[in-house]
Amino acid sequence: MGLFSMAFAGGSFILLGAWESLSSSSQSPQQPPNNHRRFSSISLISAASLSLLFIINSLLSFFDAISSSDKIGSTLQLQVLAISSLFFMFSLLGICNFFSKSLNFPFPLLNLILLFAFLEEFLLFHLHLKDSDGIENRYYDLMLVPIAICVFSTMIELISPNSGIPKLGRGLGLILKGTWILQMGFSFFSDLIANNCALHHKSRGNYTINCNGHMDTHRGGAIAVLLFNCHLAFLVTLICVVYSCFGRRFVAEGNYSSYRPLGVEVLRVENQGTFTLDSDSDDGGNDVVKQEDGSAGLRRENGGAVELGVNGHGSHSVS
Repeated sequence: MGLFSMAFAGGSFILLGAWESLSSSSQSPQQPPNNHRRFSSISLISAASLSLLFIINSLLSFFDAISSSDKIGSTLQLQVLAISSLFFMFSLLGICNFFSKSLNFPFPLLNLILLFAFLEEFLLFHLHLKDSDGIENRYYDLMLVPIAICVFSTMIELISPNSGIPKLGRGLGLILKGTWILQMGFSFFSDLIANNCALHHKSRGNYTINCNGHMDTHRGGAIAVLLFNCHLAFLVTLICVVYSCFGRRFVAEGNYSSYRPLGVEVLRVENQGTFTLDSDSDDGGNDVVKQEDGSAGLRRENGGAVELGVNGHGSHSVS
């Protein structure tokens, strides 16, 4: 894969992840289980097209590795071909649920195929067969983070299929994966790589980046970690901006008809100026205790008064 191929793949993953994240807000937990609502038709068609392009690219790289007598490159492309085939099968079966009434594949089966595809992709980048001394290995190790997010989100979706949070997490993982593929393309196939490091091709799909010395290798790895942290910070900032702009539009509002603001009862009592307390006295009269507005105590009519201080500091007298 060259710069154009990685830029196209990264941009496709970013768009696919953005659509997954936005479409997750339209999924309501009160909706009945329905395979047609689990995965968006746009997501399935896009994933099928992208997987097909990966299959074609892997076949071209496989035949190029055979002609170059690169055994590692041919083995690597077979693994990529298997992963792309799993994603393509998942997309194709999901599309059949939309456009075919006779074929109805259950949602757990589709989600299980997707989980196996992400797990195999995780193993591919974890057990990479390229040169162990190359700078590109640090980039591949950091690629495990967005893939792990997709794996974890898909596993949660198997447990809670009606929740939209796993779909949102998988969308964010795809966005981070796409931005990091873009970064790898510009780092590997341009002058943005660390100084004193150069790209060496063994075949079309097998290359390594070697540096002149030990310090240059460590500096290149540190730059890779710093760039990945920048990508994470950019993704968090983007999430905050998008949610603040479109949160009210795409997130369903709850029922607030039964909500009562705090302090309503207190304000209602304070607005009442006076209250009376009628009691039967010994002589048959009624004593009325009133609270006047702005007063700090209670006063009794019929010649008697009850004075109460504020916070226990007033005088108490009864006449």
